[in-house]
Amino acid sequence: MAKNQTTYGLRELKKILVIGSGGRENSIAWALSKNTSIEQIYVCPGNGGTANFDKCSCLRPTSQDEKTIIFECQRLQINLVIIGPELPLAEGLANKMREAGLTVFGPCKEGAQLEASKDWAKKLMIENNIPTAKYWTTCSKEDALKILDKFNQPLVIKADGLAAGKGVTVCETIEESKGAINEVFSGKFGSAGDKVILEEKIEGPEVSIFALSDGEKLIVLPPAQDHKRLLDGDKGPNTGGMGAYAPAPLINEKDLQDLTELILMPTLEGLKRKKIKYIGVIYAGLMLTASGPKVIEFNCRFGDPECQALMPLMGEEFASVLFACARGELEKAPILSFKDSCSACVVAASKGYPEKPQKGDQINIHPESNSALQVFHAGTTIDQFDNIITSGGRVLSVVAQGESFDKAFELAYGRLKQINYDGMHFRKDIGYQIRNILT
Repeated sequence: MAKNQTTYGLRELKKILVIGSGGRENSIAWALSKNTSIEQIYVCPGNGGTANFDKCSCLRPTSQDEKTIIFECQRLQINLVIIGPELPLAEGLANKMREAGLTVFGPCKEGAQLEASKDWAKKLMIENNIPTAKYWTTCSKEDALKILDKFNQPLVIKADGLAAGKGVTVCETIEESKGAINEVFSGKFGSAGDKVILEEKIEGPEVSIFALSDGEKLIVLPPAQDHKRLLDGDKGPNTGGMGAYAPAPLINEKDLQDLTELILMPTLEGLKRKKIKYIGVIYAGLMLTASGPKVIEFNCRFGDPECQALMPLMGEEFASVLFACARGELEKAPILSFKDSCSACVVAASKGYPEKPQKGDQINIHPESNSALQVFHAGTTIDQFDNIITSGGRVLSVVAQGESFDKAFELAYGRLKQINYDGMHFRKDIGYQIRNILT
């Protein structure tokens, strides 16, 4: 590889701003901090664990409005902005930043519709022959109930807009589907539920695939598998995600190439046909059905907690690749390498999550040094006495790597035993699918 490729952008890439406050952004900042050429990484607004990593600090401007954040970027001479969460992307923060001359990794508002509107994403899939479940879209509870009555089978009920990963109800009975329809039209998800998707229920294991896009080309990352349900055995309500692992053995390298040609490239081409230059992450949540893989959702950013499992696998070229994507120059980027390890992530949540998470509890984390262990903060803050305090539903992601998934999960769960706070909740069976696959 040419020297100018291996060092692509590093002379110019000194200061990075990561937008967000969750475990995803904490893990991205950690991964970037491993690059010795980068001088400073700001996270806005960050959390109680941001400053734990070398060169990382919170940026908390006097206001969270886009003009103030753009001003801070210009004042600090930020070379690259990485937008983590879906909401600022859907609201067009990337557009405003690019208009101000900033280099941004994250799709424009038009591209973020891939996640911000399930109806828009479904239409894109149909237009580009991307396999997905049958669906119906309605803005009326009466119409939704008529569709359900006509289909006469349980349907998956989805709020069209953003609902923090909680807007999907997978129903086991027709009565559950009716209840979910009533809930979404009663305002449970606010304006996100003004339009509702009723979707055919399909069966099979789920897996997530991610690609980094510069608008023309893609780099595909190792697949991951998330655990959405709150309780062991995939019981309880949907959450933002209670754990993940990567690379998911459900998909081998040949499968990933096939899925790139079947799903990822047609998605990018479909966006281009709509005159959308999509710079950022294309995340496809798939179900591997008996009749083949089908897309159940698209996201316009790294998954959380899949990101936390993936970041420790990224090679040192990661920062250069994101910078190249943001500049529309992926062909100049170095080849992104991946560590040959199994990575396991377990999320610790607050009591009452996801409906009414308890906040304000002191977290005790006993120190441990291990290059194969990471504790990524999410819903945490630091009080006036320098105590780490819970401030959200998902509090911490404990991540570990090993030569096997058994060893990685053993390490992660061992680390969790050294952490405690009032009401701490985590699933004890993250990764159970792997044992089913590998045995």
